[in-house]
Amino acid sequence: MNIRDQLLDAAARVYAEVGYRGATTRRIAQQAGVNEITLFRHFGSKDTLLREALARAGAGIASLALPDVPRDPEPELTDWSRAYLTHLCDRRALIRACMGEMQEHPAIVSAIDKPPAHAAATLAQYLRRLRERRLATAEFDEHVGAAMLMGALFGDAMGRDVIPQMFTQGVDVSLREYVRLLLRAVGVRLDQPATRA
Repeated sequence: MNIRDQLLDAAARVYAEVGYRGATTRRIAQQAGVNEITLFRHFGSKDTLLREALARAGAGIASLALPDVPRDPEPELTDWSRAYLTHLCDRRALIRACMGEMQEHPAIVSAIDKPPAHAAATLAQYLRRLRERRLATAEFDEHVGAAMLMGALFGDAMGRDVIPQMFTQGVDVSLREYVRLLLRAVGVRLDQPATRA
């Protein structure tokens, strides 16, 4: 791993642990195994480093894809949802730190909103393709449908460990049910795989 990547990883880790104020350049540099001068040489400022580290932390969501031609919506959406939920859970502490700092440091935290927006657009396009292929027969707004599923996944990722009594089923059971509820809401038949051309 090169020095730049070491600094970005360390910045995300430290920010998740102690927030903006605690994420001093000295602490980040120590975590990365470099000196502060190296940090400033690569990024110029703490804010620039944190903004880039947060953007990078969310970038994995952008690679989540759904098929251009939906064939079997339930497993396709379940696989996508599992990957999205895993991404959220892996970054839970960082996301919580960002949410807590949003008002005080909006310019830094705004870097984390682009990947979820991209994921929402990907999901909305998939739902639109389900409707175009007549696999989804109900009247619905694909953006609202995407927000509904992503909201359920976000709530699960952020709340399962904090409010366990709200999540009475295991993750896999809940995940399957989130997907099935959305698909039923948009009018997808769940009793057989879709085969329409």
